[in-house]
Amino acid sequence: MEAKAVIEIDKLNKSFGDNHVLRDFSMKLYRGENLVVLGKSGSGKSVLIKCIIGLLYPENGTIKVLGEDIGNYDQKQLDKMRVKVGFLFQSNALYDSMTVRENLEFPLRRHWMKETQERSEVDGLVMDALTDVGLAHTVDMMPSELSGGMRKRIALARTLILKPEIILYDEPTTGLDPITGREISELILKVQEKYNASSIIISHDMNCIGITSNRVVMLIEGKCYAEGEYGELSQSEDEKVRNFFI
Repeated sequence: MEAKAVIEIDKLNKSFGDNHVLRDFSMKLYRGENLVVLGKSGSGKSVLIKCIIGLLYPENGTIKVLGEDIGNYDQKQLDKMRVKVGFLFQSNALYDSMTVRENLEFPLRRHWMKETQERSEVDGLVMDALTDVGLAHTVDMMPSELSGGMRKRIALARTLILKPEIILYDEPTTGLDPITGREISELILKVQEKYNASSIIISHDMNCIGITSNRVVMLIEGKCYAEGEYGELSQSEDEKVRNFFI
């Protein structure tokens, strides 16, 4: 029995003027898998996930998230969908003026918390999310006091706090040293195992891809040029595919 698709993209097209970034791009993300989208810088990887969460609008094609076509969603429907789809920004997007605790409370206040919510319940959610990423001791620190790898973990904790069904990772190891990059990659695996999360990982870091991926989709010339397991693709005789693994 085939696993259920939680994201289905069919013949997606997105252009910026004469720059055709996505050309009839199609792919599926299945429940519980880590799917890596691999491509050169500027190939359209980040454009793809911004289309998935409604930050960009394609010219045509369809995107189904958890079985629903989001093409005609209004802002309220998009906000409701985004609670189920966590987005880990490449830049982390932490608020510098807020403590770690306040950064994690922010999505709760926006999407979930009520004025009457018990403080102990909110504190419990914050500490659970920080414990998941191994940084419970940072709860009252400021982002400026944290290393790059720690800020990445805090950003992931903020993503996890709403317990999304799907997580989108935009270049999760960019700017990190190899050891910290490996730690983040292994944390992505831990999140997948604990939450049975379905994830799309945008990356050109081959170490990250080798560690995290169940399946790899290659975005070349705007299309899903090839897909398969990391080991399978690494042995490809197609020069366009092989060049990524040299």
